[in-house]
Amino acid sequence: MVLGTYKEAVSARATDKQIQKVSQDGGIVTALLSYALDEGIIEGAVVAGPSEELWKPEPLVAMTSDEILSAAGTKYTFSPNVAALKKAVRQYGLEKVGTVGIPCQLQGIRKTQSYPFGTRFLADKLALIVGIFCMENFPFASLETFISEKMKSSPDVTEKMDIGKGKFWIKALGEDIGLPLKETHGYEQAGCNICPDYTAELADVSTGSVGSPDGWSTVLKRTDAGASIFDQAVEAGIIETKPMDGVKPGLPLLEKLAQGKKDGAKKESDSRRELGLPVPF
Repeated sequence: MVLGTYKEAVSARATDKQIQKVSQDGGIVTALLSYALDEGIIEGAVVAGPSEELWKPEPLVAMTSDEILSAAGTKYTFSPNVAALKKAVRQYGLEKVGTVGIPCQLQGIRKTQSYPFGTRFLADKLALIVGIFCMENFPFASLETFISEKMKSSPDVTEKMDIGKGKFWIKALGEDIGLPLKETHGYEQAGCNICPDYTAELADVSTGSVGSPDGWSTVLKRTDAGASIFDQAVEAGIIETKPMDGVKPGLPLLEKLAQGKKDGAKKESDSRRELGLPVPF
């Protein structure tokens, strides 16, 4: 149960070449939300869209596939997508909403569905929730410090950010520059240190790069609704899949990282309790 409850795990990627070009790994979030929108499964999606400041996302109520595509790629700083769900329902009048979020955001979303009295206009309108694997998230100022001070580059010329093989990576002016992850410790959001969820266990569909080859994503189909929509996208040729037992490094690496986050969160939570500090878990 280290990965949470799920029905099936697969390695997958979007078949659309344009999505592949701009996506982080397999482009699953973009492909799945776009498919759901085009098929009328959702009427719009709250995503982490671009802002006036490069690499600093802001919530976007995407009403077209092009708008969803504009939000492709992982941003390693916080985008308050949950706050925009009310906007999607109240201002846009959406009855079927999709969204993407990291584990802590999904905990908040599911709580609104468990305690619906204060959000009764919203809880039953969430038709598709896609979760992203997340070990930690950084304040935007931390990203600027990594890139400018530690990597001697600039956010203005950064084309892509990624985490893999023990490093925080950027692609800038065609060059790959890596920063050991140990040098990023202490810069993450404080709440990340007590979060036990790596694989977005409360999503309809969870996805991330760990476990799959380059250019592909690992996908955990969790709920009936999530599995149904994902399988429909595969049948329609929007997404292609491989069995997880046929790819390397496979689920063992994902399970190792997920367990490591749980162990680290428990250790930090215990430490905070000993100091008399409140913890949510």
